[in-house]
Amino acid sequence: MSKKEETKKEQAEERKAELGSRYNASQIQVLKGLEAVRKRPGMYIGSTTAQGLHHLVWEIVDNGIDEALAGFCDEINVVVEKDNSITVTDNGRGIPVDIQKETGKPALETVFTVLHAGGKFGNGGYKVSGGLHGVGASVVNALSSELDVKVTRQGKEYYMDFRGGHVHTKMKVIKEGLPETEHGTIVHFKPDPTIFRETTVFNIKTLTDRIRELAFLNKGLRITIEDKRNDQDNRQEFHYEGGIRHYVEYLNKDQENLFDPPIYVEGEYNGIAVEVSLQYTTGYRCELLTFTNNIHTYEGGSHETGFKTALTRVINDYGKKSGQLKGNTSLSGDDVREGLTAVVSIKHPNPQFEGQTKTKLSNSDARTATDKIFSETMTRFMMENPDTAHKIVEKGMLASKARVAAKRAREVTRKKSGLEISNLPGKLADNTSKDPNISELFIVEGDSAGGSAKQGRSRLTQAILPIRGKILNVEKASLNRVLANDEIRSLFTALGTGFGEDFDITKANYHKLIIMTDADVDGAHIRTLLLTLFYRFMKPMITHGYVYIAQPPLYQVRQGKFVKYIQSDEELDRVVNSLQPSPKPIIQRYKGLGEMDAEQLWTTTMDPAHRHLLRVNLDDAAAADKIFPMLMGTKVGPRRDFIEKNATFVQNLDL
Repeated sequence: MSKKEETKKEQAEERKAELGSRYNASQIQVLKGLEAVRKRPGMYIGSTTAQGLHHLVWEIVDNGIDEALAGFCDEINVVVEKDNSITVTDNGRGIPVDIQKETGKPALETVFTVLHAGGKFGNGGYKVSGGLHGVGASVVNALSSELDVKVTRQGKEYYMDFRGGHVHTKMKVIKEGLPETEHGTIVHFKPDPTIFRETTVFNIKTLTDRIRELAFLNKGLRITIEDKRNDQDNRQEFHYEGGIRHYVEYLNKDQENLFDPPIYVEGEYNGIAVEVSLQYTTGYRCELLTFTNNIHTYEGGSHETGFKTALTRVINDYGKKSGQLKGNTSLSGDDVREGLTAVVSIKHPNPQFEGQTKTKLSNSDARTATDKIFSETMTRFMMENPDTAHKIVEKGMLASKARVAAKRAREVTRKKSGLEISNLPGKLADNTSKDPNISELFIVEGDSAGGSAKQGRSRLTQAILPIRGKILNVEKASLNRVLANDEIRSLFTALGTGFGEDFDITKANYHKLIIMTDADVDGAHIRTLLLTLFYRFMKPMITHGYVYIAQPPLYQVRQGKFVKYIQSDEELDRVVNSLQPSPKPIIQRYKGLGEMDAEQLWTTTMDPAHRHLLRVNLDDAAAADKIFPMLMGTKVGPRRDFIEKNATFVQNLDL
């Protein structure tokens, strides 16, 4: 080692020693009270985006829901006030107001100022609770510029308010002598704009959809929502005595159903309450929604496994006893779930979830309870309703035949080693980079535009897959028909992810999937067919933000050396009006991608430095599950109604 290197090493060691001596107790920061929430809000509500903003509402609503689960509340009202603040009222018991011995402060103050304070940690507060962390009220308070609360209980009305999470007005009695029958809590809060810098404006649709869902999941509970930000009467009330049975009816209202009404199962086993409702449609997709204590378990878990196991077993047992299933023939889980719409909702006294997102239930006793309660009732139902039972088994048998027919086609789509270009003769022009993070797959309408895209692309990062005409509408097709379609097989193979239950996003060859179609009615139809395919067979591509829609220009404006590409009629008017009167500008209207040469297509639509892409989001899976079958399914009536109601909003229709 040279002398220079030795000197550098000595200096580095001295620096480390100096830094080590400075790291002591004085550098350990202790955040008091709710400071930690304001410092790191994402740890408590996920983010400070619109999603986190709406999470504040759910934290307060969940407190009312917990009162309903405990049997003390049957009405919750949510109001979006004119100033975009929120008021949530419930007729539960009212938050306790007596002194909490550990803090020496009223319980009401403790609930709103101390993390992990609440009646959800045992001691008889709540048997079942959705707001498991006990941080809801205090987090909402911490992230609000102002919050006030009124509690009515035991003949008195109490009030206190806060500013930035700190007590502003101590708890006081504002009314006395009230009837003992009056009880409840009113929480009013205004999100802090210094925390929610992206937006503090509540989306009424987001609020309404979740409130409707909560009403379905808690039968008999009446929940209202009102938006006072405009003068229209838009108060909505949700109240379902049939609970999740009505939920299934709502999900299937635009479908052709195999039988009516939906099957409903309810029971309790070892302290776990189980509700299941299901109905079969004549379609092919399965929609299974699972919930634990009103929390949507997107990734399923033990309760879902218990339901699936029981459903497969019960249908096979009946099929064999009735003689429909011969010999050793058995239906698989996929077979019996084809065309199924089901909601599974359990209430568990001590649920355990995998990860912080509460999306997968891990309690083994939930599987046992769901299996036992559902299988007993479903077995009895099929014995008592042989016509319906026969239809269910028959549908599973048809699905089984289709599955066998699809097996060979499925194998074709599976990659053995790398991308099998031989499966895509003359179609896929792959990019040279094998790094999926920078790789883009353009799905291009038509051979002409596909040829221009291949010539104009960046070969390092951009792959081109032309498709001819309109692909199969997967909403109305069985799996074997889907996999028999050349265009769909080519797409599955190119992506490399597999599909359906075999889908693995870590195997995606491209992290940008860009749909590039003409800006006309046919192009929009092809785009919708592709989005339907992705949603039904490769949904994680959408949820991970991998799917985009290209925005080719509608016009080119030229005047002398001035050339500009235009995206809309409004922009065209602005540009033309800004130009000198002469010479007269030349306006070219692009009817399709094929009218652009390779250089124009690159410049306007494919060049990352100048292009416009729309990312496809999936903010509301339930809404998407309703809109796809309505627009793309076999039932004509709902689609006609939708078109008639929305036709007036369509502009610049190319026919």
